[in-house]
Amino acid sequence: MCGIVGAFLNENNSVSPQDIKRMTDAIVHRGPDDYGVYTHKNVGLGHRRLSILDLSYHGHQPMISKDGRYVITYNGEIYNYLELKSELQSKGYIFYSNTDTEVVLNGFIEYNIKILDKLNGMFAFAIYDKNDSVLYLARDRYGIKPLYYKLDNAKLLFASEIKALFQWNFIKKEIDLLALDEYMSFQNIFTDRTLYEGIKILKPGHYAIVKSGKNEIFFEQYKYWDFNLHDELQISENEAKEELERLFIQAVKRQLISDVPVGAYLSGGMDSGSIVAIASRSLKRLKTFTCGYDMTSVAGFEAGFDERQYAEMISNTYKTEQYEVVLHEGDLYEVIDNLVYHLDYPRLGMSYSNYYIANLASKFVKVVLSGAGGDELFAGYPWRYYHALGKKSKDEFIDSYYNYWQRLVKDDEKNLLYTDEIKKKIPKYNAYEAFKYVFKEYDFPIKTNKDLINASLYFELKTFLHGLLIIEDKISMAHSLETRVPFLDNDLVDFATKIPLEYKLKNYEEYQKIDENEIKKKDKYFETNIGKNILRKVMKKFIPNEIIERKKQGFSSPDASWYRAKGKDYLIKFLNKPNNTEFYNYINKDFVIKTIDKHFSGENKRLLLWSFLNLSRLKL
Repeated sequence: MCGIVGAFLNENNSVSPQDIKRMTDAIVHRGPDDYGVYTHKNVGLGHRRLSILDLSYHGHQPMISKDGRYVITYNGEIYNYLELKSELQSKGYIFYSNTDTEVVLNGFIEYNIKILDKLNGMFAFAIYDKNDSVLYLARDRYGIKPLYYKLDNAKLLFASEIKALFQWNFIKKEIDLLALDEYMSFQNIFTDRTLYEGIKILKPGHYAIVKSGKNEIFFEQYKYWDFNLHDELQISENEAKEELERLFIQAVKRQLISDVPVGAYLSGGMDSGSIVAIASRSLKRLKTFTCGYDMTSVAGFEAGFDERQYAEMISNTYKTEQYEVVLHEGDLYEVIDNLVYHLDYPRLGMSYSNYYIANLASKFVKVVLSGAGGDELFAGYPWRYYHALGKKSKDEFIDSYYNYWQRLVKDDEKNLLYTDEIKKKIPKYNAYEAFKYVFKEYDFPIKTNKDLINASLYFELKTFLHGLLIIEDKISMAHSLETRVPFLDNDLVDFATKIPLEYKLKNYEEYQKIDENEIKKKDKYFETNIGKNILRKVMKKFIPNEIIERKKQGFSSPDASWYRAKGKDYLIKFLNKPNNTEFYNYINKDFVIKTIDKHFSGENKRLLLWSFLNLSRLKL
């Protein structure tokens, strides 16, 4: 796991080693073990190394092919690299290291861009073909590893983190208003935009081919993979359970490969518990890490957010070496500046808990396993899919689901959200078009309830999961820690997306018939364990029944209560610090104050308050 940077200019310009060194210095936290720079005329590649496989200098990057034609800078882990290495050796390739980097490089020499179809893992890389003066950029199927770029007519710059791009002084920190509007609608960005004007993220499952002319850069992006939830297997539930168990065990074992210590997050839920159950078979006294919360001032629905008792139950079952960090109501304010710096720009929800637990894990291991992806693959959010059911067409589905997914500010409130100057510059239907963008290449029918739920799952895999992965990458790498996600093993994903929906989601046809006006409807909608049904059945043999039968609960801190515990005046004061003045150039201050008032009057505005806190700390 590492950090990569690079520059590809038109033929009339050149790149100096100092240009690339500045970029690598900005992301030293991603790779404190080694760094390297390669330049040739108008091309520069840089690397920061976090040594995981082959800790020797043989893993130094950028890595150059034996004949000098190809140069790679690579970030990630390929879990089937030994099989690919053997395949390439049979074709005559000689290896000088035990790194997956060299396997990717030689694989590219042999198969060109088709090597992407063979890679099972997480990655972002750049390969420069010196003979043809062509640069290739690529990102893994799911977007586990990020890759940002800034492109204009004369130059292409790219990096694992945006802060490296800002080392070129001609790149200004200007807010992309369309991306800001996406974020303020969904607490996420669904297009390939970022919060900064002109800086984009290479799409998951895509690669780019870049060529240089005398005065311009030619950049083409291509899709090589996408989720397919429609070609269901004709298979019995028992057969599906047997194959799911085999593939899950295989996935976890694959991702234990390492020359440094490996641990695991343990939230107290089924996904992380299942990973710990399998990993502990191979690693004695597996180190596990849990985040808990001081519940002294917590009330209401958040009272059950502390999952330490369930994590300890799993730890005791598998005799792991368990470590915990306990957060208190003021810990958000203590860490938010560091968190915002490392995230580059905000996405999704309350991620400061993740920051604290990554810091804890990094004191004991260099690699940690995470349960991300289980919910999105196995239908773990049934209350969301309800909003999609019963629709008669793709357009009706998109309209309805769009209304539901406006998590922060609805369109009819946008006129109050932005300052007068800003709201004039944002097209009326910008957020809606961003939502539709997700389904731009979705060519499957959306008519039956099964179609509608599959479309919902596709949406979450492409947006919600992607946002979670980006956050996890930034937070873990802020602590020089590699996070691996066994649920996103290629073989496991390919099978999981083809499991018949009725095995994942119990009684989905009945679910839409729940009366919205029924007393205690919330218990049926939100406190449910009808999702991930087949995964529950498989994992019964591995983890305690109390964990299997628990109602679904996300990993979240009790901030609705904690904001109130600290007090309205404290929150207002924090948002009005002198260096927050840029924030109010975009967001109407009266709207912020009214949001705080609503929260302290009993409405739950924790997500919106979190977003305001994040945006207010950006250094523009």
